[in-house]
Amino acid sequence: MSLNSTPSSERVHIGFFGRRNAGKSSLVNAVTNQELAVVSDTPGTTTDPVTKAMELLPLGPVVIIDTPGFDDEGSLGALRVKKTSQVLNRVDIAVLVTDFTKPLGGCEQELITLFRQKNIPFIIAGNKCDLADTAPDGERFPVSALQGKNIHELREKIASLTTAKDQTLKIVGDVINAGELALLVVPIDKAAPKGRLILPQQMVIRDILEAGACAAVVRETELKDTLDRLVSKPSVVITDSQVFGFVSKTVPEDIRLTSFSILMAKYKGFLETSVKGAAAIKGLKDGDKVLISEGCTHHRQCGDIGSVKLPALLKKTTGAELEIELSSGREFPEELEKYALIIHCGACMLTEREMLFRMRTAVDAGIPFTNYGVALAYMNGILGRSLEVFPQVRALLDE
Repeated sequence: MSLNSTPSSERVHIGFFGRRNAGKSSLVNAVTNQELAVVSDTPGTTTDPVTKAMELLPLGPVVIIDTPGFDDEGSLGALRVKKTSQVLNRVDIAVLVTDFTKPLGGCEQELITLFRQKNIPFIIAGNKCDLADTAPDGERFPVSALQGKNIHELREKIASLTTAKDQTLKIVGDVINAGELALLVVPIDKAAPKGRLILPQQMVIRDILEAGACAAVVRETELKDTLDRLVSKPSVVITDSQVFGFVSKTVPEDIRLTSFSILMAKYKGFLETSVKGAAAIKGLKDGDKVLISEGCTHHRQCGDIGSVKLPALLKKTTGAELEIELSSGREFPEELEKYALIIHCGACMLTEREMLFRMRTAVDAGIPFTNYGVALAYMNGILGRSLEVFPQVRALLDE
């Protein structure tokens, strides 16, 4: 991925919802000015959520999601409705597409209730207004995907539902100042992607540059020599979590130390919960189930952090025979009560809304919830040190 491109998790996610044959796909194509979705007069043509990352003026980088009909029937229909409901956990804006020639029904009212429950800004679009005999009802914004009527205005209304906020310096802006040096430790092993850095590393480098600071990148094998050669010490060392233990022994105590995963947890809004949840590790016992969840999907290799390194360190730390379950990508268990602990990745591939949904689901179920970097720092006995870059969060360990 280019440093100039916008990751999917950083784009505004816009979901189009509604009953079958209301014209969702037609309206998606009209709004995006692309043949993004298959259009047919046959109800239920859209069988799975269709996702497209693109630029949409006046919003900029967005992800458009066309969903199956929310009124689908039968066992397959129930699965489609379930997938549509899952999309709600990651959208920032919802467009409810209705047939303007028909009154709002129970399906639409159910969706409106869900939007409100999940605090999702939404607009109700009345498609096929060119076929309606009555005047606009005031509740719905009239559009015609077929004739292109009010499509530009609909885009403007969708854009008005977003909250403009400064996206710069959110990851390391409160960690490093202009002119300072951040030393990044990036292992290059079998699990490292060929020819590129992983997304959190790219995002941190970009934020350091935005801050007017300097980023230097080394492997853990060259870390000590690099530190010895520096004329002045770095303001902070940021390491990949999988070499946390090794790096903490190499970096002098007077240099601040943290990890990419901890920075991402702070960025996504679940660091405090992760710090509190890590304490549950010491109480794990034989037979306890631990869920290790990743937001991305990748081929797991020898030495994989989620499926190999974390389970091994958990066993070494607790001395217990634990049952480890894995989840990845969009899949996240609905029933969490069977788990004694959930350890989540830094969530660089998930939107903040989706990540916080997962966290709150666990908290509401009374399940301790932590993240890769926090858990690894805890088990290496360096959690306090790794949180010194965030004094207010560090104070939670003293409570």
